[in-house]
Amino acid sequence: MADTIAESDNNPKSSKVFNMDLEKQEGVVVVTPEEVEVFDYAKRAQWLRAAVLGANDGLLSTASLMMGVGAVKQDVKTMILTGVAGLVAGACSMAIGEFVSVYSQYDIEFAQMKREGNTQDKNKLPNPYTAATASAVAFSVGALVPLLAAAFIKDYKVRLTVVVAVVSLALLVFGGVGAVLGKAPFVKSSLRVLIGGWLAMAVTFGLTKLAGHVGV
Repeated sequence: MADTIAESDNNPKSSKVFNMDLEKQEGVVVVTPEEVEVFDYAKRAQWLRAAVLGANDGLLSTASLMMGVGAVKQDVKTMILTGVAGLVAGACSMAIGEFVSVYSQYDIEFAQMKREGNTQDKNKLPNPYTAATASAVAFSVGALVPLLAAAFIKDYKVRLTVVVAVVSLALLVFGGVGAVLGKAPFVKSSLRVLIGGWLAMAVTFGLTKLAGHVGV
């Protein structure tokens, strides 16, 4: 006979399950606890959030910039330069923003631990350097997708079509990967990312085209 007992060790990010094997030996019940670690997906939140958001932002913001400029400038060189500028500026912005945000969270949680006299658990606090690096790298990876898609296509209409198609596929992939790693609904998460990406590219392209027509 086996019973399962769940126990929390005052850490909301971790949980333990003990399998209690009850064996009868000469009329005496012997309890042998077997500790089983249960993986908490919330532990992935720090790097997963930064990586997924960075990749999606790099992909979508760079593609939208390229589409917007492509609405008024049809040469491939202008579009690629716009994408490169978007990649560099966006990666720096994401890294700095993530660093400041996570460091603020670190300070708050560390101050709370000091008040509770529990400063030995500093390794459980969020790492701003890890979050900033993950965000910048992920942004760059995402931004490379539309850049590589447009780099070798000279025809304007074909280039726009290929960029939209490749970005759409990448949005589905990034949305699906985030859903799988975070144990979220796969189809719903992927479609939400894809539809949001389409809207961003369409609005950027349309408004830039309009601005070009009115001579702004």
